[in-house]
Amino acid sequence: MNIKTLQFGKVAAAVALVSVMAACQNKDTATTTPAKTTEAGTVSTKDQIVYVNSDSLLTKYDYFKDLKTKLDGKAKSAEQDMGSKTQAFQREVAQYQQQQQTMAADQRASTEQRLARKQQELQAYQQNAGAALQNEQATEQEKLYDKVADYLKGYAKTKGYKMVLTYSKGNSAILFADESLDITSEVIKGLNEDYKSTKK
Repeated sequence: MNIKTLQFGKVAAAVALVSVMAACQNKDTATTTPAKTTEAGTVSTKDQIVYVNSDSLLTKYDYFKDLKTKLDGKAKSAEQDMGSKTQAFQREVAQYQQQQQTMAADQRASTEQRLARKQQELQAYQQNAGAALQNEQATEQEKLYDKVADYLKGYAKTKGYKMVLTYSKGNSAILFADESLDITSEVIKGLNEDYKSTKK
């Protein structure tokens, strides 16, 4: 069983959970302040619902790109490590199979026991390595979610938005939204600037 390169589908789902974070910023104000309208009767900026394209966010957010590169590298390294251990074990098995006819019965039995133990150890190592990678991926996904959520909470408060939705092609409840409500580019720019400042 090979260790597969970790996928980031769950990250998109995590970003999708960001959708209502701005709505919780001040429940009292939201429920007691009447909606303001302009002279033309359109919704004011403070009452707007905006959205972020999570597909673009994940492909253009530098932190996510660096994170993906790091985790992909660890997965590849773990897979190579597992591959070399498996090959070494297979060589031992092949060597035993070639020599078993010339071995004494007790020597054959002890070699088979040793190989069986090694096989169990190899399987346990593979499971532990896979679990460690999955745990690290889950931790990093949580960090990613927190970074995006924290940024959007501040962004929404500054801009006066009541709700920030997320849009993902083929996996969204939004059937139509005016492009003027798309804040993806501005959010990506802000996230990347924040990330760049933390890397210094």
